[in-house]
Amino acid sequence: MIRLAIIFSILLALAAGLPAQETAPETRPSVATTPVPTPTPITTTTLKKRGLFGRILHPLSSSEVLPKYNDRKLRGLILDLQVSPQPVRLSEVRQMEVKVTVTNKGNHMIPLDFPTDQRIEIQLLNAADAVLTKWSENHAIKDKPGTILINPGEHVEYKENIATRDLTTGRVFTADVFFPKYPELHIRQKFLTEP
Repeated sequence: MIRLAIIFSILLALAAGLPAQETAPETRPSVATTPVPTPTPITTTTLKKRGLFGRILHPLSSSEVLPKYNDRKLRGLILDLQVSPQPVRLSEVRQMEVKVTVTNKGNHMIPLDFPTDQRIEIQLLNAADAVLTKWSENHAIKDKPGTILINPGEHVEYKENIATRDLTTGRVFTADVFFPKYPELHIRQKFLTEP
């Protein structure tokens, strides 16, 4: 029994000294590089990574952790958010594209019921989290109820444009996306504006 405890403590000490693996190496552009004509949009996700202790105890399981929602029927859903173009050049674009993907990583089908034809709400926030622009202010919303069924392993994608008229250059803003009927399905991403 003592030998097992010694072996376990040695393995734990060795594992604590190992650096964590990353999925993609971080690259930093050098000063002399030329700009790429089509920039890749930055993606934000609600999917979390497990900690070091969880990876030590369960080394063969997935390192992804699904978010825990209070509403049990939403468990298994993850959100991905893309804002493009990056950075937003206000002299070139009047609207920016916001793409939200809802993926079912769970084992069961998830129904989402909506009282109107509005599925998502997009807000642009400043650094003080004050709302500058709402997507629903420029769109007519009809009282047309609907249901979306997301099977395991499938996803639903929403691609909308929002006006950039209230943004100023050289500042960091936040794109805030949520489902009005399901406030727990919520994701944010920061972006930079340029002249």
